[in-house]
Amino acid sequence: MAASDAELLQIHLEEVTAASSEDTVTHARELLLEYGRFVLAQQGVGRFCFGSLEKEAAGLPASYLEQSGGCLIAYAHNGPAGFIAWRALPAAVTPSACEVKRLWVRPASRGLALGRALTLAVLDRARAAGCKAVYLDTDPVSMAAAPRIYLELGFEPCAAYNNDPVEGLVYLRKIL
Repeated sequence: MAASDAELLQIHLEEVTAASSEDTVTHARELLLEYGRFVLAQQGVGRFCFGSLEKEAAGLPASYLEQSGGCLIAYAHNGPAGFIAWRALPAAVTPSACEVKRLWVRPASRGLALGRALTLAVLDRARAAGCKAVYLDTDPVSMAAAPRIYLELGFEPCAAYNNDPVEGLVYLRKIL
């Protein structure tokens, strides 16, 4: 991207909190549900219960805040363009760790490094919260860009960390 393009492009991240405006929460819900519809349209491993995701979206931001996590929206061109969430993992699974969830960048905003910016922001928050590691799972077939970003940021393959591993998913961990 040329310097003049970067100057014209205004990108910023906003954390969704209990004090966020209704517009911000609505944008977060829309982005999260877009992510869910994308996953449902894929063949194979990425599929899940959309009803659970609808409840998660309806409960934003509490659905992540109550799990010692949160969520962020990326804005580009003055509009909502991306979403990411995170939550603490139970100490019984792995102590002092969190999990990245639901990274989504709208197709029209891809190529602006929003996925990288959102992931870096979660890593910063994880460090500030005292996490020793960050985990995630991803589907490299339907979400090819995401695993590349994660690997470039220092995530490494790891064993499944949840009780219901899904065939075809890639599990990654970054030690902080």
